[in-house]
Amino acid sequence: MSSSGTTSDAEATEEPSPAAAEGPAPRKPRLGFLVLGLVLAALLGVGLFTTVGGGHAPGRPNPGDAAPAFSLPRLGGGRPVGIPTDGGAAGHPVVVLFYASDCVPCQGEIPKLATVYRAQEARGTPAVSLIGVAAADPAPAAFARRSGVTFPVGLDDNLDVTQGKYDFSEIPEAVFVNGQGTIVDIHYGALTPAELAVGERSLTS
Repeated sequence: MSSSGTTSDAEATEEPSPAAAEGPAPRKPRLGFLVLGLVLAALLGVGLFTTVGGGHAPGRPNPGDAAPAFSLPRLGGGRPVGIPTDGGAAGHPVVVLFYASDCVPCQGEIPKLATVYRAQEARGTPAVSLIGVAAADPAPAAFARRSGVTFPVGLDDNLDVTQGKYDFSEIPEAVFVNGQGTIVDIHYGALTPAELAVGERSLTS
């Protein structure tokens, strides 16, 4: 019999070295993969911040888009309030204010804007229409009276317009629509009279 198929006692009892018992050393991750991971994480972070911050949001009308048309029952009765009935078509621009009486920022915003609008009315027909959308407002009439509101207000009791058409989850918001029905700007948060004036000029220039 050939000796090549036998194993000596010394070879059979020889223990493996510590390095062999532990197996191969773990491979260090390559620098390229680490850099790629950091870049992807940064891009993901930027995307999340943009969405949460209220910028260009998927599913929401944005500047450059056609303003969604809507028609709501008018506070106090009369013809419906909306786009294009009150502006946003036929060359007549409009600013749409989304608000509610139980919204704290709205309580500071609406009386000031109502004062500006009354002054515009006193000088004649305003070049830019102003309409309100009372979003699930528990006391729209009392709030409008207390705030001196004379511009048309639509009652969005079921949030069909505020959330359904414009995808706003928070108020106040203001949408600036030119005379061709295109959204020029969306202002997130309370709007000041100075910001209203700047926005109106952008619609008429």
